[in-house]
Amino acid sequence: MEFYGPIIGKFILGMLCIILQINIVGKRNLAPVTALDQVQNYVLGGIIGGIIYNQDITVLQFLMVLIIWTLVVMVLQFLKNHNRFAKVMIDGRPAILVKNGKLDVETCLKRGVTADELMFRLRVNGIYELARVKRAVLEQNGQLTVLEYGDDESIRYPLISDGIINYDILEMISRDEAWLDEQLQKNGFKSSAEVFLGEYISGKLHFVGYPKK
Repeated sequence: MEFYGPIIGKFILGMLCIILQINIVGKRNLAPVTALDQVQNYVLGGIIGGIIYNQDITVLQFLMVLIIWTLVVMVLQFLKNHNRFAKVMIDGRPAILVKNGKLDVETCLKRGVTADELMFRLRVNGIYELARVKRAVLEQNGQLTVLEYGDDESIRYPLISDGIINYDILEMISRDEAWLDEQLQKNGFKSSAEVFLGEYISGKLHFVGYPKK
């Protein structure tokens, strides 16, 4: 029983840590969509699985490791949600691989996408030639979003997320920051920092602001 006591204690602490991270940081790690979500799951699983049966590591030491990792995750999430540079560094940014039927080979090579892999992903979407592709975007989670010529243009583009402007999307719709600032003013917002989500739908902007204090 002396052998199983510390293991049970570590197991309970590990489960509590998982529940705590899910409730504090959010439920994204249940369905990971970003690199940080994946890393959070891998590291936490490694900590719990690698330490729980190690008798040389005490329950107190195990608890300290869990606390430190939880603090690291919370700090990274805070930085990602409040700083555009940190968000790009942590999650990366979408990359346009195909635009107006033309393949950007340099971007494909930078993102590690081979020609065979790209064509396979296009075939999965029912596309067998580049000329049919208006835009193919490699998302932060590695998924490929494909827009064909003639597709419904009501696809939503998040121009602003958590108060942070997505400049790549601005470039994608051939607009600049001055235009966006003007649109914000027309809709009663002083800056993008007041907007929780800003979507570009069928050529129109839709803003959802933060609750007023």
